[in-house]
Amino acid sequence: MQSTLVKTMDTEVFEIPILLRGKLIKDYSETFGGRNGAKFLTPSAKKYANQISLSDPSKMKDLYDLSIEEIITFLHDLGQRLILKENEYLQAAYELACQASGLTPEVLHTTYQTLPMLFHPSNIREMLDKRIGIEYLESWVPTKMEDGRTIAIRAFGSRTVHIIAGNVPTVSAASLIRSCGTRCDAIFKLPSNDPLTATALIQTMMEMEPQHPITKHCSVLYWRGGDTHFEEKFYRPENIEKIIAWGGFNSIKYISRYLQPGIDLITFDPKISTSIIGRDAFQDDQTLYTVAQRAAIDVGAFNQEACLNSRIMYVQSGTTEDGIERLNTFGKILYSALVNLPSHVSTPPKIFNETLKDDIEGIRLDDDFYHIYGGKSNEGAVIVSQFDEPVDFSHRLCSRVVNLVPVDTIDTALQSVNSYTQTVGIFPESLKLQIRDILPLYGVQRVVSLGFAANASMATPQDAIEPLRRMCKWITDEKSVL
Repeated sequence: MQSTLVKTMDTEVFEIPILLRGKLIKDYSETFGGRNGAKFLTPSAKKYANQISLSDPSKMKDLYDLSIEEIITFLHDLGQRLILKENEYLQAAYELACQASGLTPEVLHTTYQTLPMLFHPSNIREMLDKRIGIEYLESWVPTKMEDGRTIAIRAFGSRTVHIIAGNVPTVSAASLIRSCGTRCDAIFKLPSNDPLTATALIQTMMEMEPQHPITKHCSVLYWRGGDTHFEEKFYRPENIEKIIAWGGFNSIKYISRYLQPGIDLITFDPKISTSIIGRDAFQDDQTLYTVAQRAAIDVGAFNQEACLNSRIMYVQSGTTEDGIERLNTFGKILYSALVNLPSHVSTPPKIFNETLKDDIEGIRLDDDFYHIYGGKSNEGAVIVSQFDEPVDFSHRLCSRVVNLVPVDTIDTALQSVNSYTQTVGIFPESLKLQIRDILPLYGVQRVVSLGFAANASMATPQDAIEPLRRMCKWITDEKSVL
């Protein structure tokens, strides 16, 4: 396999083509700076503005000549070709991600190695059947109504744009699988901190079967967000029906300006995650060490780059002198567990946030208010509050830094979550069962056993919505009784 995704060694610039419905475009004319200093060349999106969207929606009919099982087989065949050591496109994506991503090479390597698992037939079949119902994708499903009418319902794919996040490479793979499984026409806008993974996936697809209907309904390109001259012509109902956007507050707010009747916005907003640990964690030393190990995984997986990583942990240690001492002991054990996680799970961050470092050093000597374990060598840190409030810079916690907050009752923890909270990891399981009906009322979107926050599945809702169902158009055929 000859890769067109090569790095020019003398200039340290990567070439990223436009892939347009099976067509490879390589007239590189624009240079962009990725995050963390990476640079890449790409063709001008404006030059191909009239070719990017699907001009004739009836051309999606070829997707309906395929059964869902044929689509699943195609995706499985693609997954078999995503072996990192054998795929030059993915190798180039990994090399660029090592420069542009916030993840370290060790964590990135593990992430790329797991990509084929996402494309396994059982995973895709489960996702489509549990979240939509394969019968609705394959046929018109009749329903008898109370007034005697028969309504047949079918889920159709949409013309979509995916504004994907680059914090973890699996976002590109999951977005591709969701789009193909719902028979969508998909345009993927590349992120600057991972501008090559989606390209590598679709270029592998093009090499595998360039004329396949799935290939002909996937496009991938980069343009700098905020190019209103280009975007105002592009984001129109005659071109696009659904925008699936991952991103921070400003990017989601910005893309909202293009919404109008006929365009639906599906967002995966910026979230924070937390943990709630009950008093049972302190029942004996072995339990405390086990809880610390599980908590460390929720903090350190993906080097705390994902929304699902815990940043604040509310611990029912009590706020008495003895309770604070118990929490300080737990903080020491948690710090040890965090820095000793295996390198394929977590490593010291590539870049430690300088503002956060100043925040930590600013409170390091305030022993009456905070005890800090670690953080001197940019390896991560555990901040133990000595009273029942988090640090005032909790919104900046990253780089494997977590804040432990003592509470007397679980109610204090419940009142600390809100609609910005995505995942809450809980110990013990009995406590999770006790509060899982209350947490959603405060805005929590996902409840997991402590230690399993990073064990996400494509076959579940995300951010308290059903993205697969929303990517579809739900059409009714109504037969009335005369």
